[in-house]
Amino acid sequence: MVTLTTEEQDSLTAARDRIQLDLQTVLDQQLLPSPLKEAVHHAVMLGGKRIRPALTYATAIMHEPVLNISARRAAVAVELIHCYSLVHDDLPCMDDDELRRGQPTCHKMFGEATALLAGDVLQTMAFEVLNSNYFSQDTEKTPRDMVVSSQQSCVLAQAANRMVQGQILDLSAENKTISELDLETIHLNKTGALIQAAIGMGALSVGIEMRDSLYSQLIEFGGFLGLAYQVQDDILDVTASTEALGKTAGLDQRNQKATYPSIIGLDKATALSQDLHQRAFNALKNLPYSAKDMEPLEGIARFLLNRER
Repeated sequence: MVTLTTEEQDSLTAARDRIQLDLQTVLDQQLLPSPLKEAVHHAVMLGGKRIRPALTYATAIMHEPVLNISARRAAVAVELIHCYSLVHDDLPCMDDDELRRGQPTCHKMFGEATALLAGDVLQTMAFEVLNSNYFSQDTEKTPRDMVVSSQQSCVLAQAANRMVQGQILDLSAENKTISELDLETIHLNKTGALIQAAIGMGALSVGIEMRDSLYSQLIEFGGFLGLAYQVQDDILDVTASTEALGKTAGLDQRNQKATYPSIIGLDKATALSQDLHQRAFNALKNLPYSAKDMEPLEGIARFLLNRER
């Protein structure tokens, strides 16, 4: 088993600390009535791996040593979209789960209607953050900032659209036998799209343009990483406990979801996860950065390969 270096672990810890502070800053400035305010806070601030913001940070600092404000806004926005998706995923009409991050899910705490609305407001809040002056003392954004935030908004909206498409395909595949290719399509959209967006928004924050080959290479890395993430998630649903996961173990089987272990078996799914991570590492090697610069991104990939929840 590959373990994280001290530097990689420190980088992940620093990313979690940074995003927690920035998320709290954003939520503190939202004028929401009760119980919506409490439901939103519950959905966002209970912790979690914070992988998507960490990917945004790691992509940005690979190019520039100091984390910029545009990357911080992007990290908050992508995590808000992720949190909204979790709230909706947990609803009885979707996966019907009672636990998230070791705590009662949003609808269990506040009721289905409030949870639904909490997810709605988190989605719109993400785009408000991207086009705001959060974390800056300037009252107006520069023309360059406005261009970048517009591009980031487009990338995030497209990813959120793909995520929803993946969710409906996932629901449609319940109680059915589907091909491995169909399952890959579901996972690349439901999970991979937002991971790719997190990386792409980080790249845009430091001036890497979408038409650049470097941007395409980073998105390719994100595609391998996103698919590997979901394959590992499928595996953990079978092998990990509810206590370790912080959510209900065996839920995929209970809901008769199409998963890699159910389609190709646990051993082949484990091998596929390792292969996809290796492809992600190989994609990183082709980037024009030093090994030191790429340590944060490599650390995230290693963490995902060895995670137990």
